[in-house]
Amino acid sequence: MAGVCSLAVAASAFAQTQPQGAAGSGNDANENEIVVTAQNRSQNVQDVPIAIDVVTAEALKKTGFGGLNDIDKIAPVVQLNQDQGTVKISVRGVGTATNDESQDTSVVVNIDGEYMNRPDAMSVALFDMERVEVLRGPQGTLYGRNSTGGAINFITRKAGNTLGANASASYGNYNAVRLDGGVDLPLGDVAAVRVAGFYDSHDGYVNHPARPAFNGGGFNYPAFAGGRSDDNKSYGGRISLKLTPGERLTANVSAEFARRDFTPQAFAAADLNAAGNGPTGGACNNGFTRVAPAYPQVLCVPNNTNLLSNINRSTYLPPNFGLGKLGQETWAIRGRLAYELGDSATLTYTGGYRNFKGDPGTFLTLPYTYRSFSWNRETNTQSHELRINGTAGALTYQFGGFYFQESVNNESAFVTTFGPNVVQLSYFGRYVNSNSKSLFGQIEYAFTDKLTAVGGLRYTKNERTGIYRNASPFGAGPPDPLLFNGPIQRQNFSALRFGSTLNLDSSEDRVTWLAGLNYKPDADTLIYGKVSTGFKGGGFDSVGDYKPETNTAYEAGLKKNFGESGQHVFNLTGFYYDYKDLQVSVLLDTRLGGQTFNAGKAKIWGIEATTDLKLDDNTGFHASVNYLNAQYKDLKAQFNVYAVPGTGPDINGVGDLDPNTAGVQQPNFAGNRPGFSPEWIITAGLDHTIDLGAAGSLTGRVNTTFKSSYFTDFYNYRDGQQKAFTNTELNLEYRPENKRFSIQGFVKNLENNRPLTYGSFISAGPVDDVFNWQFGTPRTYGVRLSADF
Repeated sequence: MAGVCSLAVAASAFAQTQPQGAAGSGNDANENEIVVTAQNRSQNVQDVPIAIDVVTAEALKKTGFGGLNDIDKIAPVVQLNQDQGTVKISVRGVGTATNDESQDTSVVVNIDGEYMNRPDAMSVALFDMERVEVLRGPQGTLYGRNSTGGAINFITRKAGNTLGANASASYGNYNAVRLDGGVDLPLGDVAAVRVAGFYDSHDGYVNHPARPAFNGGGFNYPAFAGGRSDDNKSYGGRISLKLTPGERLTANVSAEFARRDFTPQAFAAADLNAAGNGPTGGACNNGFTRVAPAYPQVLCVPNNTNLLSNINRSTYLPPNFGLGKLGQETWAIRGRLAYELGDSATLTYTGGYRNFKGDPGTFLTLPYTYRSFSWNRETNTQSHELRINGTAGALTYQFGGFYFQESVNNESAFVTTFGPNVVQLSYFGRYVNSNSKSLFGQIEYAFTDKLTAVGGLRYTKNERTGIYRNASPFGAGPPDPLLFNGPIQRQNFSALRFGSTLNLDSSEDRVTWLAGLNYKPDADTLIYGKVSTGFKGGGFDSVGDYKPETNTAYEAGLKKNFGESGQHVFNLTGFYYDYKDLQVSVLLDTRLGGQTFNAGKAKIWGIEATTDLKLDDNTGFHASVNYLNAQYKDLKAQFNVYAVPGTGPDINGVGDLDPNTAGVQQPNFAGNRPGFSPEWIITAGLDHTIDLGAAGSLTGRVNTTFKSSYFTDFYNYRDGQQKAFTNTELNLEYRPENKRFSIQGFVKNLENNRPLTYGSFISAGPVDDVFNWQFGTPRTYGVRLSADF
């Protein structure tokens, strides 16, 4: 196990690292085999006809996995879009770029089968993991809606049957402290309890220099004493109960709580109205291009500006109001009951309840003069699944039903300055209730011991209702004194002078399906091909509703073990996506909030290859190559625009290129590449263990990942492009002969590259034309002590 399977960060390799023994090898059980539950039953990962990355508990410990922010480090095909503490996930170019109350994710995230639909809660709830499974491609039959891009399964560590404990502690630069621990307590022969917890903290990754008080646009901004953003302090605990009261019944129940307090990474920004940043001479130049010439104004987009090159990604000035601070907490109860109806059938119930809250009265700061206050942020979810699966001769089957319910309540205010005045420019209330019901079934029929056919169907019915309340300080008559120079506090909507209420609803039903063939010419080879579909639910915004987006995926693959005992692995996958009714979100009017459009279609195809070689008993090598060709074939959206001063009234967005012609001539971004979809992702790694005899062992590991350039949104502007980069990790671990403890030294991101995790041009007001950016984690290093008893 000190060889390949202990490789710290080999994302693709972990999926294939632990091969099943070759036929006739004489091994009753192979210690390197990984068992997964990606298809709701236990299987060797090499027998699953899905492109899947699997990371074990041992590997997670070695990588220092601390939450969703680290998922791309253990599965490089996963791309993260981070927006001030909110993490959005993309896989193979498919993802969601917003956290709007009525929009769902494109990649399903489950913790022990509990479906999680909000990225906020995902950021604080992941600790004490047994393994992580990253499934690539639509999983619409078994995982249902919102799995157009794939699924990520987090499986927590369950109570052990013997008394035991584990603990780890690490310390690193940025004053980083991470503590993890757990205790297993058996309760006779039929029950066991596990208690686990974690603490994680580090100083901010971005430094913001001090700035004196100043007057800007007639408003006196306070002095900023200097500080750091992108810090973290989080902690949590979980108690798990395992019951086996009889030979046929097994129950796992857990309750957990976690809290996070942090200063979100402040945006780095370039003000396009500042001298030298914008167009000159009343024309679109200096990296700007004119659009919509039928308008009397000269309207430009910053498609070829080079402002990002002037940004120091580790040190920059904060927004005018300094730094914000957020507090979040979540609790959950979930369980799984499995009853064996006979030798070949099992009935399983999986369910969970979760509450997520943000601290009221906290705020984010935004360039340059904005603060976004949160007065009420709470989400409650529940999910339930009842499933029967088993075998009948040559038939393997599973059938079931799923129910999900979610309520989201958000009240927030967008605060800015007008001259010497403080104005709550927009006050929002968003109250959304959603539910989803589905029935599903999947069967596999073995025509021979080598050829199996797979088919699945899922029917899903989604319903969503919402109340959207918008209030502004401006309307007919003088400004509303509650929002214009009034106290910055939670408001009663009925008392606001210029408010509106929208009652919204949306519903849809869809059938998703899967059809495939699996061929095993021998025990060490799987060849598969399949067609599958997925969809992400529709929703609404303050302007109207939008439809679901759909994905039809064609995929073929090879999974191969080779060597005397099947210790080597080579896997190859090719896929093609036909993506329709893409949901694209943009901010065009701060009074309305974000807007979402069904914008068109995309074609995405790629090839992924991984290999894992055990060079000898003490040396392992892995490599992976992922090629992705992703392009919008039709993408009708809107331009955020910079209106050149003096050429006409200021406008911020253009959805009709020619207002003088009947109909709407909408901008089409066909040919552009989806955000966060690098063309190439290549990984390679080596680990080697030196046997020190009675003194123990010393293992060195190196892993490097190359990612080619990518854009951060569909506009594909130069200042929204991350150049190609590498990320290398080093690890040196000592273990005594009894392996009861280990000491590690580690370095992450040796090159200290800080890739873009967010980049977008925002035009939101007469002088609010800003390019915003956020960046990844810098180089970190430290030591880690782990022990098992």
